[in-house]
Amino acid sequence: MSPVVGIDVAKRSFDLAIDLANSKYRTKAKLPNDPKGFQILQTWLQTHAQADSWIVMEATGTYHEALAEFVYGLGYRVCVLNPAQMALYARSQLTRVKTDRSDAKLIASYGQRHAAQLRPWQPDPPALKRLKALVRRRDDLLQMLQMERNRLDVAALVVRDSLLENIGQLQARIAQIERAIDDQIDQDPTLRGQRELLVSIDGIAGTSAALMLAELGNVERFA
Repeated sequence: MSPVVGIDVAKRSFDLAIDLANSKYRTKAKLPNDPKGFQILQTWLQTHAQADSWIVMEATGTYHEALAEFVYGLGYRVCVLNPAQMALYARSQLTRVKTDRSDAKLIASYGQRHAAQLRPWQPDPPALKRLKALVRRRDDLLQMLQMERNRLDVAALVVRDSLLENIGQLQARIAQIERAIDDQIDQDPTLRGQRELLVSIDGIAGTSAALMLAELGNVERFA
């Protein structure tokens, strides 16, 4: 079996570990999570991995996405794990030490032990990427709106007009983003068909369907 590479990804850096068998690992720590770090990773993989090695990492918000796309573009098999899977595995291994390098080793160990069950990851289609970006922006604006509403509850009279003006502007921007979300789905036949599939389910409306599409991707996988 080809060795599995585990990558622990953070916002600004990532760590590597490759399972060499017999509980031994080769590691490399604190590579920058940017194009410079990706080039170092490419050289490291060419030296230590094999062409059919699995490259395994956890989903970490959006921080892993560019790295996963880069490795996928190199032709390696990529698997992006749900963090809950790794949490369960860590408990099963009685892992107590929390360091980036030990996390990379743990991911490599999981990948080696469960290689037959790893699911290959592929980049999202461009239309789905745009939808996800719009939904994330909507989430940001909703958080900002809630913060302003919380401030309004305890605000001095002298700043209430300013807060109310900002709340109105945020509400308008949210409405604009929601229209853009609908337009993005309408313009893509695949997303449009998947939205129709979702809204055919009792209790799921248009906005909820859009949010689910951004979260789940191709919902037909679950049909």
